[in-house]
Amino acid sequence: MNLNYEIVIVGGGPAGLAAAKSAAENGANKILIIERDREMGGILQQCIHNGFGLHTFKEELTGPGYAHRYIKMVDGIPQIEVMLDTMVLSIADGDKKMVVACNPQNGIMQISANAIILTMGCRERTRGAIRIPGTRPAGVLTAGAAQRMVNMEGYIPGKNVVILGSGDIGLIMARRMSLEGAKVHACLELMPFSNGLTRNIVQCLEDYDIPLHLSHTITKIHGVERIEKISCAQVDESFRPIPGTEFDIPCDCLLLSVGLIPENELSTGAAIPLHRLTNGPLVDQCRETGLPGIFAAGNVVHVHDLVDFVSEEGAIAGKYAAKYSAGQMCGFDRAIAVEPGNAIRTVVPQTITVRECVNEPVKLFMRVTQPMVKITVEVCDGDIVLASKKEAVAKPSEMIAVSLPYDKACSARGPITVSVKEEVK
Repeated sequence: MNLNYEIVIVGGGPAGLAAAKSAAENGANKILIIERDREMGGILQQCIHNGFGLHTFKEELTGPGYAHRYIKMVDGIPQIEVMLDTMVLSIADGDKKMVVACNPQNGIMQISANAIILTMGCRERTRGAIRIPGTRPAGVLTAGAAQRMVNMEGYIPGKNVVILGSGDIGLIMARRMSLEGAKVHACLELMPFSNGLTRNIVQCLEDYDIPLHLSHTITKIHGVERIEKISCAQVDESFRPIPGTEFDIPCDCLLLSVGLIPENELSTGAAIPLHRLTNGPLVDQCRETGLPGIFAAGNVVHVHDLVDFVSEEGAIAGKYAAKYSAGQMCGFDRAIAVEPGNAIRTVVPQTITVRECVNEPVKLFMRVTQPMVKITVEVCDGDIVLASKKEAVAKPSEMIAVSLPYDKACSARGPITVSVKEEVK
């Protein structure tokens, strides 16, 4: 089965929905969203807590509520088609981009497109990725799997719970399990600081008297048929367990919230260059990857803390994919590298491309290397400060966004460096 579209979007989560809407608004007439799940909305459908949409809609919504807003907008646009329960097997570059996908109704499909937008989101690290010693009993799940089990399937995975990692999903599940009647005995975090949003530390742990043990890890999982307890210990600066600090916590459920990884098997298969730290494609400010005509946005590029930023990136990718499809991405001049400097771990986009068809401010998204207070983020071209932003508090778990005027970006000799300047005490 052979199909043709102007733009094919892989993934129907918040980034994909925003990309489709933006592409249609910018002139694309035949757009296809391919979603492997049974419904649109991506991970938002299982995030029934509130806190979404404050930037985009200026009100507080639940995850399904936020998704429904975008689904409703997309449903009203005739240029957009949707394929649900459809798995993309591969993407290929060329004069005409090619997507190979399959579903139960149509079997294998070859779908050609002028442009492709990758919005596959991210996945959780599993126990195998962090190599916890011990047996392999039932009751050890990722926090996201438990979230879907409780919120969408109506099952509770355990009554006595320990959470490893203080990522936002783990923190939210600590509260969710407590509300379902389970006892959450502890949250253990390897780092000396939490990896979740401050509001989630307060609302999900402190409000429920759940202890947070920083600089701690699990040293062994006990149990045969089902997990019975975990052994944990404090760690030193090299993250090695400190002898004499070990203690056990009885439990029948262990939830792992140990990080998210951009879902980039398709990107790797297409030989799209990836960043070694974000694990996502290298992109410019238009969210175009190293392969012309293939764009990427949202958590597939770098993991976000706010869905509003995911939608914003999706809209950028949709706009410029529409321009590319229409042959309007012309006038390429040069590419200016954007690099992390002092106390900045990652910055996206990694390149600013100077083009005739681009004339809007460049929004840079970055994460710091460690918690800091009273800082100034500076975007510099050598000794020239192009843009700056003050932050009262900065944490590695919370994204910082800085807007760079396009004329200043274009005038830079490069590379542009993003650094943190601490306030002198």
